[in-house]
Amino acid sequence: MVAHTVAAFRALAGRFAGLAVVVSPDDREVQTALPRFPADSEFLLRVGGVTRAATVRNGLAALRQKGAGAHDWVLVHDAARCLVTSSQIEALIAACEHDAVGGLLAQRLADTLKASSADSRVTQTLSRADKWLAQTPQMFRIGMLLDALERAGDAVTDEAGAIEAIGLSPLLVPGSAQNFKVTFPEDFALAEAVLLGRRKAIA
Repeated sequence: MVAHTVAAFRALAGRFAGLAVVVSPDDREVQTALPRFPADSEFLLRVGGVTRAATVRNGLAALRQKGAGAHDWVLVHDAARCLVTSSQIEALIAACEHDAVGGLLAQRLADTLKASSADSRVTQTLSRADKWLAQTPQMFRIGMLLDALERAGDAVTDEAGAIEAIGLSPLLVPGSAQNFKVTFPEDFALAEAVLLGRRKAIA
C-alpha cells in the first residue's frame, strides 16, 4: 500500500521540493516495502506518534528542521488511501496553490445519511445536500498547519479539522470514489480489483 502511494507522488516529482514518509521510530517493515526509498529529495522520517495528528505534527516539525519554510505548501496523505492517482493529486494542487487557506480532496455524499440512537435505531434522516466525505491528500501551508495541530491536540482526525478549529474554511476539491481508505478486510479485495483494472487499461 505504501509503495503504491509513493509511486503516485513520485510521478509528480517535478511538482515537489521533496517527498517524506513518516513512520514510527521502531518500524522495521518500511525498508522492505520501499527498498529504494529514500532517493534524492526523499526523506524517511522515523518520528511517528501514537495518533495521526501527532504523526503529522512530528513530521512537519522534522521538515522544518530540514529547512522547509513556514509558508511552504505541504500535502499530507494517508498511505491507507493507496489508490490515489497522480491526476487527483495534480487537481488538488491546481485548485489550492493560489488559495489563501488550502484544501482537501473530498467526495460528495451520495448515500442517504441516517443518525442513530445507542441501540442502533434510526433517530433522524439528515440532509446530504451539503455533506462531503473527506479524503487525502490535504494541502496547507506548513506553518499554518503545524500551528493548528499544536492548538487542536490529538483529537482531530484530519488536517482540515485542525484548520477548521482555528476558524478557517478549507477548500473542498472533488476527488474520486476510488480514493477510498483501505480499512476493512473486504477493502483489500476491492483495492486489488481496482489496481488490476488499471493495469489492464494500460496494457
